[in-house]
Amino acid sequence: MTVRTTGADAEVELSVGGMTCASCAARIEKKLNRMKGVTATVNYATEKARVSYGAGVTVPDLIATVEATGYTAREPSPPAADEGRPPEPDALRPLRDRLITAIVLSTPVVAMAMVPALQFEYWQWLSLTLAAPVVTYAAWPFHRAALTNARHGAATMDTLVSVGTTAAFLWSLWALFLGTAGTPGMTHPFEFTVARSDGAGNLYLEAAAGVTTFILAGRYFEARAKRRAGAALRALLELGAKDVTVLLPDGREETRPVTELSVGDRFLVRPGEKIATDGTVVEGSSAVDASMLTGESVPVEVTAGDPVTGATVNAGGRLVVRATRVGADTQLSRMARLVEDAQNGKASAQRLADRVSAVFVPVVIGLALATLGFWIGNGAGAAAAFTAAVAVLIIACPCALGLATPTALMVGTGRGAQLGILIKGPEVLESTRRVDTVVLDKTGTVTTGRMSLVAVHSPGTDETDVLRLAGALEHASEHPIARAVADAALAGLGTLPAPEDFRAVPGLGVQGTVEGHAVLVGRPRLMTDWSLSLPASLARTLDATEAAGHTAVVAAWDGEVRAVLEIADTVKETSPEAIRRLRALGLRPMLLTGDNEAVARSVAREVGIAPDDVIAEVLPQDKVDVVKRLQSRGRSVAMVGDGVNDAAALAQADLGLAMGTGTDAAIEAGDLTLVRGDLRAAADAVRLARRTLGTIRSNLFWAFAYNVAALPLAASGLLNPMIAGAAMAFSSVFVVGNSLRLRTFRAA
Repeated sequence: MTVRTTGADAEVELSVGGMTCASCAARIEKKLNRMKGVTATVNYATEKARVSYGAGVTVPDLIATVEATGYTAREPSPPAADEGRPPEPDALRPLRDRLITAIVLSTPVVAMAMVPALQFEYWQWLSLTLAAPVVTYAAWPFHRAALTNARHGAATMDTLVSVGTTAAFLWSLWALFLGTAGTPGMTHPFEFTVARSDGAGNLYLEAAAGVTTFILAGRYFEARAKRRAGAALRALLELGAKDVTVLLPDGREETRPVTELSVGDRFLVRPGEKIATDGTVVEGSSAVDASMLTGESVPVEVTAGDPVTGATVNAGGRLVVRATRVGADTQLSRMARLVEDAQNGKASAQRLADRVSAVFVPVVIGLALATLGFWIGNGAGAAAAFTAAVAVLIIACPCALGLATPTALMVGTGRGAQLGILIKGPEVLESTRRVDTVVLDKTGTVTTGRMSLVAVHSPGTDETDVLRLAGALEHASEHPIARAVADAALAGLGTLPAPEDFRAVPGLGVQGTVEGHAVLVGRPRLMTDWSLSLPASLARTLDATEAAGHTAVVAAWDGEVRAVLEIADTVKETSPEAIRRLRALGLRPMLLTGDNEAVARSVAREVGIAPDDVIAEVLPQDKVDVVKRLQSRGRSVAMVGDGVNDAAALAQADLGLAMGTGTDAAIEAGDLTLVRGDLRAAADAVRLARRTLGTIRSNLFWAFAYNVAALPLAASGLLNPMIAGAAMAFSSVFVVGNSLRLRTFRAA
C-alpha cells in the first residue's frame, strides 16, 4: 500500500476491481467523495483510486465504501511483490474464453439470420440453442454488473448492454413460444443494412448474440491495450537488479537480495552486471551504460568519487560502489512513482467526460423508452419500435469517453519514461499548450555546471610545459578550479610529475616545486605578492578573459609569469541545438542566472539567446519574482532548472521542467523531469506533452461525435442493434488504437 502524508491529510492508492466502464469509476468516485474529509479520483483505465482523507477516516473505511458500492478494493502490493503477479495472459483468460464462446456460437446464428438459403425448416430453434449460452454465459459480466448497480439504485453502460441484449432475447423467446416465429419453415428476411425495419422480422436472436460478441470483443481489446499501455511502467520497475554482491568488513563477498541492501553498504559490480542501487564509486573505473534508464546512448565514464544510478549497466571494469539510496528512495523508484502518479491523474477534459458519462445512462434509457413509445404510437409496429429502442440502448454506450484520456495518458507518459521524460500529471499537458516563454537557468542547465579549462594563453612558452608544471601542482589541490586545470592536464598528457614542497595559499592559489622548478599557480595577486609582473600581452589577455566573465588563473615558474589559463563553466554541446528546437516550437528562450552580466551574455551569445532576453545577477530567492513578473505581463512561462534555488521558480512557473541530474527539491517542484540532463529533452518533452494532449482531444472529439451522430440514426430506426453493437465496440477500439500511436513518438 502506498500511503503518503500531505499536511493534515493522508493519501492512499487503492486497486479497484469490478469496473467495466467509465460510469463505474464515476460512481465509485461519487460515493467516496461523499465521505467526510475524503477527496477521491478513480481511474477506469488504470483501475486505481487515489484517495486523500483526513482524521477519523481509515483505509478499511475506504475499502468498505467501495465494496458497498458493488466493487472490490484492496491495498496494492509493493513493487517487490510484483514478482508473484500472475502472467499477463491469465488476467485476460476469463474474458478471452467468453469471447471465443460468443464468436463460435454467434457466427452461425448471425449467418442463418442474414442468409435465407441457410434457413432450413427448424433453423430458428437451432439459433435459440446457440444464442442462449451467448446471452447468458458470455454476457454474464454485463448482467452481473447491471444487477449490482440496480441493487444500489444506479445504472451504468453495462445496464444498457444487459437491458438491450436481454430484451432482444426475451422478445425472441416470446415470438418463438407464443407467437408465430416458431412455425416450421418460417423464414427471416433480415438484411445487414442501414435501413428502417418493416416489422416483419420477429426474431432478434442474431442481434442479442451479435451485440454481445461485438461488445465482448471491444472489451477484450480494450483490456489487452490497457496492459500494453502500462507496459512502460512495468518495464521501468523491472529494470532494477534482483541480487547484489555485498563486500563485508572482513573482505568476504556475500550475495543478497537487493531489498536487503542498506545505505552505506559497499557492493561489487562486475562487468556486464546491473548496478544494484544509487551510490558512489569508491574503487575502480568503468563505462556505465545508462541508456535503459535515461535514453542516453553514449556510456558515461565513471571513477572513484563519481555517482552512479541503480539499474544502469557496468559496461567495462570492476567497480566497488557505496550505496547512498535504497528502496523507494532510488531514482528508478522515484521515476516509477512519478509515472504512476501521472497515469492516475485526470485532465480537465476527462473530468468533463466523466460527468457526462455519469448522467448519460439514465438519459439514454429514457430516450430508448421514448423511442419505443413514439414508434408504437405512430403505428410502425411493435417489432420496428423495439428494434429502434434496442439500437438506441446499444449505440449509446459511451465507453470511448471513459477511455479517451486514460489510454492516451498511459501511453504518452509511458513513452516519455522510456525516453527519460517524466510527466507528473495530466494538468501538465494542458500547460504545455499555453506556454510561450521558456526561462532557462544557466548553471547545470545550459552549461555543464563544472569548471573546465577552455584555453591556455602562453606566448613564447610551450603549452605542454604549462600543462605539465601547472597541472602537477593543481593536481594536489581539491579546489574546483584546480581540478579543472588538473583534469585538462591529465587528459592531454596522461601522467603528471609529483610536486614537492606543495603549499596552498588560501584564497590565492598554490605553490611548490615541480621537476626542480619553483612554480606558482593562482590569482594575479599571488604573483604580486611574489613581486612578479605580467608581460603586457598576458595582461591584455587577463583583462579580456575577465571581461568575458571567465576565471583567469596565472602560472609562473623560475621567477617569470609564463601563462594565463582561462577557466569557465562550459556550455553543454547540445544547448545551442536545444535553443533552436525550443524556438521552432514557438517558445521564446530567456536566460536567468545569478552570475555577472558578462558571463551571462557570453553564454547567451554562444547558444543563440538574444541579449535582451538575458536576466543576470539575480539572487536565488529572487528567481521566483522574475517568473511572476513575466506572468504579470501576460506571458505563460515554462521554467527549466536543476538546483535547490530553482525549486520555488519551478513551482511558480506555469510549466516547470526539472533536470533529472539536479537536486531532489528541483525534481519534486517540477511538472516534467528530464532524466538525462540534456536540454534538448526539454523540447522533446514539450512536443510529447502537446502530442499527448492532441491525442486526448481527438479521442474525446471522436467519442462525442460518434454518440451525437449515431443516436439520431438509432432513434429513427435506421440502425439495427447488431450494427449498433459493432459500431460501439469499434469506437472504443479506435480510441485505444489512436492512443497507442503515441508509442511511435521519437526524440528529435
